[in-house]
Amino acid sequence: GADDSGYIVTKRKFADFELTWDWKLTHGGNSGMIYHVVENPAFSVPYVTGPEYQLIDNEGWEEVNAPEKLEEWQKLGVDYAMHLPDYSKMHVNPVGEWNTSKIVFDNGHVEHWLNGEKILEFEAWTDDWFEKKGSGKWAHAPEYGLASEGVICLQDHGDPASFKNIKIRPLPHKGGQTESLFNGKDLTGWEPFGDGKWSVDEEGNLVTENGDNKQYGYLCTRKYYKDFDLTLEFKQESNGNSGLFFHSFIEGFNTVHGWQCEVAPKGSDTGGIYESYGRGWLQQIPDDKEEVLKEGEWNTLRLRVEGNHVQTWLNDVPMADLEDELIGNTPGRLMLQIHDGNDIKVLWRNFQLTQL
Repeated sequence: GADDSGYIVTKRKFADFELTWDWKLTHGGNSGMIYHVVENPAFSVPYVTGPEYQLIDNEGWEEVNAPEKLEEWQKLGVDYAMHLPDYSKMHVNPVGEWNTSKIVFDNGHVEHWLNGEKILEFEAWTDDWFEKKGSGKWAHAPEYGLASEGVICLQDHGDPASFKNIKIRPLPHKGGQTESLFNGKDLTGWEPFGDGKWSVDEEGNLVTENGDNKQYGYLCTRKYYKDFDLTLEFKQESNGNSGLFFHSFIEGFNTVHGWQCEVAPKGSDTGGIYESYGRGWLQQIPDDKEEVLKEGEWNTLRLRVEGNHVQTWLNDVPMADLEDELIGNTPGRLMLQIHDGNDIKVLWRNFQLTQL
């Protein structure tokens, strides 16, 4: 423990795992085990991205901090500010004695264990999970809990806490599932940020166009996607300056960090890769491929990201192919962009994504 809070993190990232550890606290002590933490200067503290198994001396904390009381979502064993444990199964050893805890994260299935008993179980990234995220402490932390991989973090709240026998067993990732990201009826699975208008027309197309202020707008998947192969179709009805963002995240009202597969008018590198608020163009397309884009007609765009390797195709023609370590190390959402300016309108349909 120190006078102020602090954190220590693993050097490696972990995705699916079984993590066990022994711990003990002092009277009134407070700590936590946080996982899937995204290390990025945009995130000031680990818990705005990573879920936490709360470690706290419930009764002692309330004695030390009287008359303040703990909320149920702050107590020992909770998935912090999200899911509560079954208190009838919790058997905690006295303060100063060792306890054993376990977290299981298996392709979205989560378990908390305490001293040999499973006290909590839930599924991440379901409708219920997103409802809890959006209605409580994390309503203003848009990237909380979305990463499927990250470092593991021990939290220091200024109280002495001891840990030993910290062991992790990686679990296999289940790739190969294909999902449709857009149902052709409504915006289920998507979240808007910034300025923009988003709707579904009578033909079941996703319509993206400028908002009233003509500023940048983004329609984002609720989930993160790391390694994937995505195909979709788009049609530029007006201006057409847009983009398909990947491995991207939101900061503030409408600032997006990450990478963009360009979707723009002819002559503006549709299919090229651009880094937003970073290095700019990583790869533009050759001039002789500008004619591949069919303005005012439906086009097929394919984006494949696997580790550091990014590839794009437009109407079955290869457009970009690059290796970039920063892309591979940065998790994030998929997003559809509307550029600032006037009279931009792009239609989208047939989103098919296979996780690798």
